[in-house]
Amino acid sequence: MKGGIDLKALFLAGGMGTRLRPLTNHIPKPMVPVMGVPLLARSVRELKRCGISEIVLSTCYCSNRIEEYFGDEINNGLKIQCVCEGKPLGTGGAIKNCQKYFDGTFLIFNSDILSNIDVKAMVDFHREKHADVTIAAAQVKDPSSYGVIEYDSDDRIVSFTEKPKPGEEKSNYINAGVYVFEPKVLDLIPTGLPVSIERDTFPLLLKKGYRMAVFRKSEYWIDIGTPEKYMQAHKDIFDGSCSISENDFKNDKIYGLANAELDPTVKIKGPVWFGKNVHIGANAVIGPNVVIGNGFEAGRGCEITNSIIWSNVSVGSGVDIEHSVITSGCHIENGTQCANTIYSQESKLPFA
Repeated sequence: MKGGIDLKALFLAGGMGTRLRPLTNHIPKPMVPVMGVPLLARSVRELKRCGISEIVLSTCYCSNRIEEYFGDEINNGLKIQCVCEGKPLGTGGAIKNCQKYFDGTFLIFNSDILSNIDVKAMVDFHREKHADVTIAAAQVKDPSSYGVIEYDSDDRIVSFTEKPKPGEEKSNYINAGVYVFEPKVLDLIPTGLPVSIERDTFPLLLKKGYRMAVFRKSEYWIDIGTPEKYMQAHKDIFDGSCSISENDFKNDKIYGLANAELDPTVKIKGPVWFGKNVHIGANAVIGPNVVIGNGFEAGRGCEITNSIIWSNVSVGSGVDIEHSVITSGCHIENGTQCANTIYSQESKLPFA
């Protein structure tokens, strides 16, 4: 996200994240850590850099985890309001539920995406097109698993196709989950009912002749909706395909080493990201492509590669972790071989 603009923004953060389980057994999907920071916190931070000072977070599943992290307060010049749906209302219903907070042009974000969409350029585009709704679109190789957007030569949207069969796609641009809305659009959404903005509201707007534009400029976009996509996002950060503001792994392969207490015999193969209060025993090998969360403890001779370790995890001596995610609070016993696995406190599941 880039630019400088003063608009209010809404994050849709109420989904249950069932496809991401067991990572979302105890936290909502927007709060899964990306390089040690909750995804939603990263997105909010980027919007603040854009000049946005008021944000509404629409919550439902595990809403207390979001409210505890952000709260309803002004923090460092950023006013954040949490609004709980009470019951799942879908994307459209959640937007309608927050209608009273928006009296002018505003931004909407799905909370499970990582992207570098230029928000200021998108808002400028929206105004140039005199649009009622502008939808950011991402270009993908295979759009058959997504909602596809068809548009004309003036970037006006002419149709939506949900999950077209391979070879029948009318474009390879898909809904990227970032929108600019004019508030009058919300009058078409019923109050208190589950509504899908994608399947219900957008086609209705087209049918009624509302002006809808597509913004087709995104260098990087990923929906962190499955464990595989979650791992891919970290891989993309490590190899430089996705840039995040505080880390540049193209130029510096190891971050946070000053926060770690390592035995002198520990070998580190970048890229590696370390959180705070990390302790690793003798003859361990860490990396490449490893995230180590806060409060990590590791015994002698452990080896960790291509894996994401959340906060407050401990592993015994001789543990081998490869291409795995270990969630917060887990303990891995001495000598455990952990490959292609998602560890949570309740379960140990293979990657699909």
